[in-house]
Amino acid sequence: MVKTKLDEILDRLRITQQELEAEIERLLKDKRELFHYSLRRGKVVFERSIRRLQRQQRAGLWSYLRKAPIAHILSSPVIYSLIGPLLLLDISISIYQHICFRIYGIPRVNRSQHIVIDRHRLPYLNAIESLNCVYCGYGNGLIAYTREVIARTEQYWCPIKHAQRRKDEHDRTLMFVDYGDIEDWRKNFKKIRHDWSDSNDDNQKDV
Repeated sequence: MVKTKLDEILDRLRITQQELEAEIERLLKDKRELFHYSLRRGKVVFERSIRRLQRQQRAGLWSYLRKAPIAHILSSPVIYSLIGPLLLLDISISIYQHICFRIYGIPRVNRSQHIVIDRHRLPYLNAIESLNCVYCGYGNGLIAYTREVIARTEQYWCPIKHAQRRKDEHDRTLMFVDYGDIEDWRKNFKKIRHDWSDSNDDNQKDV
């Protein structure tokens, strides 16, 4: 099979992505040493002296609320009203992939790799700030988790590129067949449907 220019770019992109991941991990390790914390069984642990120092910098609740713009306070019920729909989405998408992905043979998406909630452990955040960080971490992680579940569904059922390019398409569309290419569709549909080589590292025990 002759590689196209796009195939060559994608190969270089994968190599660059691997190098980027390695560099990010190195930088994170340096940051842990710089700010005196470590990860133990997935939990952040600060050195005792640093934790005590950071607690001293925590803003009091009354002071925090007194300085907050009134618009922020009044709009907070609107923001937190989304917790219901988010929880429903979380439950629905998890049930969906546990049932359908098992039937289709699609690797299940590891929920815990997308939903990361750890910023509330920062000693310098007060209760309101911690709650906000938990909410944002959950909401954004849930959308990322949902997107990957739906992306794998699209790869299985309809791996065809759109005629018009969408903004911020998921990476799986790169392997989809071109719009209007019936020959490639008939030839490679089943191959694309079952190509989960990029999902082999997913931890299936915690989804």
